Amino acid sequence: MKRDYATGEATKVTYFVGDEIEVTPAHGKKTLFVVGVRPLEEITDIATTHDCDHVYLGANQSFNGNDLQDWDRMTLELLRLGYLVTLDFDVKFCSKHPKWLKQLSEFDNFIPQISVKIPHLQNYNTNATVKIDDIDFNATNRGVWCHSLNELQEDSVMTKWAFYGNDKIIKEVTDE
Repeated sequence: MKRDYATGEATKVTYFVGDEIEVTPAHGKKTLFVVGVRPLEEITDIATTHDCDHVYLGANQSFNGNDLQDWDRMTLELLRLGYLVTLDFDVKFCSKHPKWLKQLSEFDNFIPQISVKIPHLQNYNTNATVKIDDIDFNATNRGVWCHSLNELQEDSVMTKWAFYGNDKIIKEVTDE
């Protein structure tokens, strides 16, 4: 993913550090952002070196649902070590890996960051609604929840793109 960092634009980043700017339970915490599956010892060494007690896995939309055992091992070990851990994953994985995500959610220090992509928000009128649905009628949830898209776009929960440029790259991919 091509994006801005404090040191400029970069594409092949594996680790970067900054304050969590998205409005989540980790907001404001010094954070180690991890792109893809990485060795646990490397993650903890970098987190310790940079005084990060929050680790953000799946940064730069890197969780792809492959190598689930590796993601599981990495996430569980960090949770067991006491880190506050965010895992950023696309909404499509909620139904692909429900038991795994439920197991992780048993940890109070786990933040599931469910990414729902809705491009071109400006094209919708104020009647637009986001529906949190189920996979079928009365299948896994107590019901459905509908929220005004307009109300979901409140500035108090928005992170502007410009805020993402303050992270510092720790490590880039050399030859993978």
